[in-house]
Amino acid sequence: MPAPKNRFKAALKAGTPQIGCWIAMANTYAAEIAATARFDWLLVDGEHAPNDLRSILDQVRVIEGSGSTPVARLPIGETWMIKQYLDAGAQNLLVPMVESGDQARALVRAVQYPPHGVRGVGSSLARASQFAAIPDYLKTADEQICLLVQVENRLGLSALDDILTSDVDGVFIGPADLAADMSHIGNAGHPDVVETVLDAMTRIVAAGKAAGILTLDPDMQRKCLELGASFVATNIDVTLFANALRGAAETGLALVPD
Repeated sequence: MPAPKNRFKAALKAGTPQIGCWIAMANTYAAEIAATARFDWLLVDGEHAPNDLRSILDQVRVIEGSGSTPVARLPIGETWMIKQYLDAGAQNLLVPMVESGDQARALVRAVQYPPHGVRGVGSSLARASQFAAIPDYLKTADEQICLLVQVENRLGLSALDDILTSDVDGVFIGPADLAADMSHIGNAGHPDVVETVLDAMTRIVAAGKAAGILTLDPDMQRKCLELGASFVATNIDVTLFANALRGAAETGLALVPD
């Protein structure tokens, strides 16, 4: 019995566009609501949301029970942390702030068992192997892990070609941090930033890797998909919730007579 087949990784490999949403409310109930929306994938954010491994695992569980695929973003790409996320059963990882080919190759080793990698062999204790109920987990897990790395500054972009020679499954471009590093903080729509992002998308796709992005701009979403981007997040649960509540409050206040 092998490790569970990773349909998200298979879709990326086939070049089938996957539309997703950022899940940053750090709440299982909210994640379960998001899981009813029928996005292809949902990113549970451990970098900027107030999550830890236990809260991320709780959200991954409820998303796994839906038609969406959970992707977990780590706060940082540390080997010990990657091991814990993988053992907890997260098959799809997004690692932020990757800035070199050597860093990407080290991350690849972190998600693979020896002799190819350095992932610790403790699967009998782990949810990933269904607590040793999957007898072939150790031999089949590597091919079902999807490693996505996030390039989000000029240093990372300067190393993009080297990063693309590694065995990462995909490269995600972070336009917000990139805009800040390009002296356009808060303006990911600046023409220079847009041009840089689209150039990166083109290079990632040309290298045969999955290209990804989070952008709330429909025009940018279309441009990236037209270039061959295969995992595109189009919204964020926190901003959707906040904007809806503020809109409702404004509507209600407008009903009050002067």
